[in-house]
Amino acid sequence: MKRSITALVAGALLAASFAALAGPGAIEGVEKQPVNVSAIAMFLVFVVATLGITKWAAGKTKSTADFYTAGGGITGFQNGLAIAGDYMSAATLLGLTSMVYFKGYDGFIYAVCFFIGWPIILFLIAERLRNLGKFTFADIASYRLDQNRIRTFAAIGSLTVVCFYLIVQMVGAGQLIQLLFGLEYNTAVTVVGILMMVYVTFGGMTATTWVQIIKACLLLGGGISLMLLTLAQFGWSFENLFVKAIESHKAGEKLMIPGSLMADPISALSLSLGLLFGTAGLPHIMMRFFTVPNAKEARKSVFYATGFIGLFFLVTMVLGAAAISIVGTNPAFFEGGQVGGKLIGGGNMPVMHLTKAVGGDIFLGFLSAVAFATILAVVSGLALAGASAISHDLYARVIKKGSATSEQELKVTRMASVGLGIAAIVLGIAFKDQNVLFLVALAFGVASSVNFPVLILSMYWKGLTTRGALWGGIAGLVSSVGLVILSPTVWVKIFGNKAAIFPYDHPAIVSMSLAFFVTWLLSVTDKSERAAREAEAFEEQYIRAQTGLGAAGAHAH
Repeated sequence: MKRSITALVAGALLAASFAALAGPGAIEGVEKQPVNVSAIAMFLVFVVATLGITKWAAGKTKSTADFYTAGGGITGFQNGLAIAGDYMSAATLLGLTSMVYFKGYDGFIYAVCFFIGWPIILFLIAERLRNLGKFTFADIASYRLDQNRIRTFAAIGSLTVVCFYLIVQMVGAGQLIQLLFGLEYNTAVTVVGILMMVYVTFGGMTATTWVQIIKACLLLGGGISLMLLTLAQFGWSFENLFVKAIESHKAGEKLMIPGSLMADPISALSLSLGLLFGTAGLPHIMMRFFTVPNAKEARKSVFYATGFIGLFFLVTMVLGAAAISIVGTNPAFFEGGQVGGKLIGGGNMPVMHLTKAVGGDIFLGFLSAVAFATILAVVSGLALAGASAISHDLYARVIKKGSATSEQELKVTRMASVGLGIAAIVLGIAFKDQNVLFLVALAFGVASSVNFPVLILSMYWKGLTTRGALWGGIAGLVSSVGLVILSPTVWVKIFGNKAAIFPYDHPAIVSMSLAFFVTWLLSVTDKSERAAREAEAFEEQYIRAQTGLGAAGAHAH
């Protein structure tokens, strides 16, 4: 069965590739590029390699622990690379470099906002996550609170973030592959969805981890190689590179000072809060800390991930600046040959044009294939997090009250993975021509306002009660979703109203504050016997969080 599925997917991919070569077809909303044969060939090599890894991982996946956490046998260095692979998306590569290309220093500030959450995870969360949890974020949130209610709500919060993120990734996949490969939008979305289902359903966390590791190495290697090729154009001098960028950009010296992103301090603060604490509340990131054998390896994971991610963001800064003088002054990369006009392929293409300028078509094909591989790695991690919330939290713990066997739970997990894959394909096609950027703000808003407050307070505050956690989480969920709907991006740009009811695109400054306040208020006013028992149970939880006594260990294979 496994061999037939693998062969079927590989055959479908080859058929899709040759179909794309056969005829161009019209693309709505995004300008379709010529078919990039080298990119498709390199991508097929990646797919064949990762399908081989999935087959190997399927042979090692015998239990729920193997499926959810790779048996806890991933090293800190490997997990750090996998976390980096989970976090460094194609949108990061294309989006941040284009932001630096157009906005200069503001693009770097935006990258810093995405980066600063990692020290919080390293010092406050990583060790306790590993010691207290087993498979999912809900294991920690419900450790001493009401299992049914908290697990149900934690699963809903996780699934909400996963679904929003999946839509963004699937729509991004379709549009990106139109631009880079010349494939049809629906074909690209379907291929990503099918591969995601295969990786997760058969290989579980082991396959997903190694897909993420390979993708991280390819993305870092490709980015650094491109940076070195670019620096050679400037005599290996960063000073020359940035001087040329300032001379070539219409903003001149203003390119290197904060601009529009910091013009509104409240909006900047809200964005920073959402990214800072939202990162620590992303379910597919938290799940990675259960794949290592102990808390020491969990700390190492964040240490290595922080280094890899920081390096990648610095590389994107250099590439964006280099594109200003290399791409921005070359008429070959502009529609109609008009320098300063519209870039061929759209505003997210500076780094790909830079790749072609300094590395030629072969290197462009390689980086395009890496961008597609990047999307596959991210959606696989998201699907696994969503499937585990359904099977481990809702089915095994809430519906079956802990009586489900490992075989039953695995069956439900695989069914959930297929269901999420189908839903991702359908939603990706349904949102084809929609502006989905607001879903990024929504995902981080929910993660920072629902998952993070419950997670951090359950680990650090003795006074947290089930009532406080539940109603605080509901307040965070309702306010974060509601405020994004009322924001300028949705209320004005999508719904067509004249003015936004809530003036900021990022809701965290209000929704996260409200979530913490409601959680605190309803916890300190809860005088029930259950609240007293939950406070007493904190000491046992604290000891385990600090020492790891009783924590789930690695499983032998």
